[in-house]
Amino acid sequence: MIPVIFVAPRLSDNASRMIEAIGALPGVQLGVISTDWVEQAESGTRDVIVQHWRVSDVLDVPQLQHAVNEVAARIGGVERLFGAYEQLQVPLAEVREAMGLPGLPVQAALNFRDKSRMKDVLRANKLPCARHTLVDKFVDAIAFAERVGFPLVIKPQAGAGALATYRVDDARSLGEALDLTRPSVAQPVLLEEFITGSEHSFETISIDGKAVWHSLTHYHPTPLEVLRNPWIQWVVVLPREVDHPMFDDIKASATQALSALGQTTGLSHMEWFRRADGSVAISEVAARPPGAQITTLMSRACDFDFVASWANLMVYGEFTPPERKYAVGAAFLRGQGSGVVRHVRGIDRVHEELGTLVCDVKLPEIGQPPAATYEGDGFIILRHPDTAVVERAIRRVVELVHVELG
Repeated sequence: MIPVIFVAPRLSDNASRMIEAIGALPGVQLGVISTDWVEQAESGTRDVIVQHWRVSDVLDVPQLQHAVNEVAARIGGVERLFGAYEQLQVPLAEVREAMGLPGLPVQAALNFRDKSRMKDVLRANKLPCARHTLVDKFVDAIAFAERVGFPLVIKPQAGAGALATYRVDDARSLGEALDLTRPSVAQPVLLEEFITGSEHSFETISIDGKAVWHSLTHYHPTPLEVLRNPWIQWVVVLPREVDHPMFDDIKASATQALSALGQTTGLSHMEWFRRADGSVAISEVAARPPGAQITTLMSRACDFDFVASWANLMVYGEFTPPERKYAVGAAFLRGQGSGVVRHVRGIDRVHEELGTLVCDVKLPEIGQPPAATYEGDGFIILRHPDTAVVERAIRRVVELVHVELG
């Protein structure tokens, strides 16, 4: 038996899927650490957990270390320690190094987590990314704006998912964003040039630092634009042609970036831009599975369980590249107006017009408050062997479905 410990802040639906996938692997003794009580998990999730340990803060390294020691003592040791949550990657790396466990080392975890440090590494390796600086006061931010010009983007040094991220178009809006983010010497914010162009993701499976498989998606529009316009229903498309030569430039840049940042074995998620002149620019890279249902899109594109495959990768260091069979698209449903969800209209029309393409549906619940993220309150996923069919159909979903608040 191989003793494995998985760490998650909460026993959410996503975490539970991962726990069940790890627990289903042959020869695994699974321990789980979370801030939730194990009783809060569904029975199927509880059934695969051999030992659970609750902590008040999974990001606190002493607490995490203590919990790992306690769980390990009850499951016969620990040979694999990992999690999927972005903010956990550095604490997990610190505990692994202290215990001599395999996995992403601390310095590499910091490269991925600290967005300013990440861009320093990328630029030092002549990889295309936005010019940037860390600022703790207005005068430094203005000096950077004078050098680079507006518009700019201001974000946390260790952010994730476009949270607390703002586009600023002039000195006034820069001052307003700084008032919201409240930078300090102890906690500066990242200021970077605003890259114009289409935004995409690039996912890579690496084994012992070597990229062995990749996928990618197109964002319509950019997440930052979605956050600035609450009425927009965001779309993500995974084309079938991810191996087309048109993507050779970002594939090469992504491979070089992962090597420079120190990726070992795992799944990474990169966000990147295609500029108007055709060149690419790397936005950010995360050493963890992607959000925004991208793992679901990859599963549907290849007709296999990507979460189970990722679990096998993290425990046994093995990955069998699947055949790509479909293009896939997701439309994220966001409420219009204010208040709570009152009506979800247009679903019948979607099934009438596009029913043969629909493979996943999660509708907003009546009475729920709207989410503040670009992923909204639900989603509809379509697939078809022809990318153009998926692109047309997913746009039609956005036209047909309306989530009304009131």
